[in-house]
This record gives sequence, C-alpha cells and structure tokens, in this order.
Amino acid sequence: MLELIDRGGSQGGSSGRIWAIDPIDGTKGFLRGGQYAVCLGLMVDGDVKVGVLGCPNLPVDDSARLTSDIGSNATDEGRGVVFSAVQGRGANSRPLTSGALAAEKPISMRSIDDLSKATFCESVEAGHSAHDDQALISKKLGITQESVRMDSQAKYGSIARGAGDIYLRLPVKATYQEKIWDHAAGDLIVREAGGQVTDIHGKRLDFSVGRTLANNKGVIAAPAAVHGKVLEAVQEVLSAKQS
Repeated sequence: MLELIDRGGSQGGSSGRIWAIDPIDGTKGFLRGGQYAVCLGLMVDGDVKVGVLGCPNLPVDDSARLTSDIGSNATDEGRGVVFSAVQGRGANSRPLTSGALAAEKPISMRSIDDLSKATFCESVEAGHSAHDDQALISKKLGITQESVRMDSQAKYGSIARGAGDIYLRLPVKATYQEKIWDHAAGDLIVREAGGQVTDIHGKRLDFSVGRTLANNKGVIAAPAAVHGKVLEAVQEVLSAKQS
C-alpha cells in the first residue's frame, strides 16, 4: 500500500483522470483516538465524479447526537461508516465492515427552518480554522448551540447525513492553500446530499488547478437553502475584521 501511495506523483490539473487519496485524514485525531477518515476522490478533467469517505469512529446511527467526544454518543449500532457519492446519483452511507459491503442507504442534509438551532462543525486545531471568527459568525446567525469540533472529512459526512448542519473552514493565513485530497470526496458527498459547498467568496471549489485549491479561500458547506445566509454572515464578519 505504501509503495502504491508513493507512486501518486500527479500534479493534478484540468485534464485527465486523477485519483486523490488521503490514507489518514486527521492524523492528530487518529493519534488521540478521535475522528479520522480514509478519503478517496476521482476527478475527471478537474471535476469530482466519485467521492468515498471511510470514518471508523463515527456512529453508524444517523440520528446519533453529534459531539466532539466520540465516547459520549455511543449507540447499539456501533461505529464505523462509509459515505459515498457518484456525481448525479445522490449520496449514500453504509456501516463499515471487514467483509462484504453492507447495504447502503441514501442520505440527505437536514432541512433547517430556524438557523438558531443549527449545529456548526469546525476543525479541532486552531491552526486549521479561525475559531474566534467562527464564534462571531455563530453569534451573527443567532446560533445558540456550541460548535462541534472534530478532525478530518468526517465533518463533511456528518453534515451530509444531517447529524450536523454547517461546516466552516476559515482562513488562518492569507497565503495558505487547501489541498485537494482534504476536500474532494467531502465536497461531492455534501453536494449530492443536497448541500452547497463554496469558498468564503461564494465560489465553487476548483479542483482543476493542481494539487491545491489555489483559486479558493476557505470552505463553507451548508444546506443549499441557507448557504446564502451563512455566506453573508461569514463575509460580514471577515470584512469587519479587516476594516
């Protein structure tokens, strides 16, 4: 496996078929016994066509309460979920098994009538996302619940099945460029589950320019019906910070 991974020398781009894999997304989460994911995305001519996330520590039960502590939401169904999506065919989840594939079921984002009851997901590491800005955005949107912090693209899977609602990854450094393998699978899964994923300027994530999202800054993932309101709040907070 390591030898195969080391052969991944493609620089990405806007032409051809490219697989992006992150064998342990959320390395620190893995080491601390928290959330991590195995992530795989297929891009054809810069467009994500297939996305798969294996999340060993997420509860199988879609209705399990989303928490930062993986030990506080245990259910009888156990842990380990695989999320998958094919462009134009919706998103699905299935229990993670060691043998034959378990039966899959369709997933969708939760409908939100009252944003104050929404659940935010954000990165554990302050170096990955600006937590203070996130708190200001939550306040502006009237969100009262404390944000759930977890590592890896498990955040994408969680909001795609309605266990959470909004995922923000806000720029900490102006020069930082997100890596395509950190977002390709999750981006497609959320969009196929009825969500919208953009950067902080409202632009779709652009996977056609190489190994990084060089044309984007930050990530906003939310149900399509409220994405515009979340984007507006993000832009207002970040603009006030710069003035």
